[in-house]
Amino acid sequence: MREVNIQALKLTKRAENNKINLVESFVDLGPVIPILSNAESQVIFGRRGTGKTHILSYLTEVIEKNKECAVFLDMRLIGSTGGIYSDPSLTIYERATRLLSDTLGAIHDAVLEKVIYNDVDYNLSAIAPCLDSFAEAATEVVVEGIVEEEASTQSSSDVKTGLSLDAGISATPSLKLTASDAQSASSTDAIKQKVTGKRRLRVHFGSLSQSAKKLIDQLPGKRLWVILDEWSEIPLDLQPYLADLLRRTLFPIPGVAVKIAAIAQRCNFRINTETSGYIGIEIGSDAAASINLDEYLVFDNEPQRARKFFEELLFRHMKSGSDDTFTTEYPTAAKLSLELFTQANAFDEYVRSAEGVPRDAINILSLAAQRADESKISIPDVRAAGKSWYARGKQSVLLSKPEAADLLNWIIDEVIQHRQAKAFLVPVELKDELIDFLYDARVLHILREGVSAQDIPGRRFDVFAIDYGCYVDLINTHKAPKGLFQVDEEENFVDVPQTDYRSIRRAILNIDEFYKTRKTTV
Repeated sequence: MREVNIQALKLTKRAENNKINLVESFVDLGPVIPILSNAESQVIFGRRGTGKTHILSYLTEVIEKNKECAVFLDMRLIGSTGGIYSDPSLTIYERATRLLSDTLGAIHDAVLEKVIYNDVDYNLSAIAPCLDSFAEAATEVVVEGIVEEEASTQSSSDVKTGLSLDAGISATPSLKLTASDAQSASSTDAIKQKVTGKRRLRVHFGSLSQSAKKLIDQLPGKRLWVILDEWSEIPLDLQPYLADLLRRTLFPIPGVAVKIAAIAQRCNFRINTETSGYIGIEIGSDAAASINLDEYLVFDNEPQRARKFFEELLFRHMKSGSDDTFTTEYPTAAKLSLELFTQANAFDEYVRSAEGVPRDAINILSLAAQRADESKISIPDVRAAGKSWYARGKQSVLLSKPEAADLLNWIIDEVIQHRQAKAFLVPVELKDELIDFLYDARVLHILREGVSAQDIPGRRFDVFAIDYGCYVDLINTHKAPKGLFQVDEEENFVDVPQTDYRSIRRAILNIDEFYKTRKTTV
């Protein structure tokens, strides 16, 4: 196998497995890092594999290089999401409080570790008391009920007196008289506590706020960045409560910036209540939703930007895992691309197959390089790899939800088979669980939001594209898609989605028809 193909096989698929070369392998997404460097609380959205962990890890590195304190928390590792957080015997408030306490405890531990081991000049003697107060406020235990105490005292004494006479018979007679006096005393006090109430964890917001403010005053730059990754792994019913508690504890503190990475279809930041209005975080008000990675790198949105990004992605990842000879042989991303692929069209096909998801791109490249073996990667190699990765990494997910698989097959039949398109439109107000599942599984992709047409005034639509793996077998056949979707009666198709059209009626997909068909067949 060619050496460069072997290097492609070695690419790391997940950012958490590539901590050492994190900075070297990072590819900037234009304004993403500057936006996230804003010292305000924000939420970054993106499906699995879109680079959330890599971006936030890189942001952590940037912050620490600026001599400020940043703690990166993987919410999968906080406490025990499979234990007390899912225990139905506990109230939602107790589970949420425990999760908050565990999260604050993890922040405490991360800051303490940086104070002890980081090269930054932290004032340990000043920070340690603040951390102690922070921990106490985050883990206060109170008892609801009756506490009874029973005290008892026991004492004892022992006195011994002795007298002995020893007369020795020898050449020289002797007489020895010995007296002894020993006295001992002991006393035992015991206090027994009988609790007939229930111990409950309580986070004291006032004390926590005060200790956090004192802590931040002692940190470099008087700022603390709290970066929460894998938010969507928190049980869905707990998410709004934890969000609300964070909003009440950390958000109001000057100098604290909270960054949250979440999957849109797997998160619930807010629930409405009749008494307090809402519980949780209001996106756009309490925290800004500044970034949605799902729309950044799809080839059909901005081909040039997607092409440039993935070219640089491969170059940096392969360079970070290689020795100096790699840089000598492939000094630029363009040079590496020419060496990996047979032609520019093959690289474009590769970028299109990734559908804007970096992790999918790396997996497809690995399969394509393996298939190419001693040759450069060709278009047939890319298509075979795209088909294989769809079967391995995506199609298997659909087995867990047969009704979602049925909907996807229906969409493929309606859009590709009957319309010869690879994208469709649905109203922005449509909230469908199966569509969300297919989108989360990366077999549907959002290309554009809020599209309108002159002949449908007042209505807005989202543009969804069908995954490359769903139609790759049809390419170069008479059933191949002619474009994204049809925009008029003359069978004109668009290749790059826009915001406004003269007509898009033929591209709108009526999902209700699927449910009608399903009821009939069932």
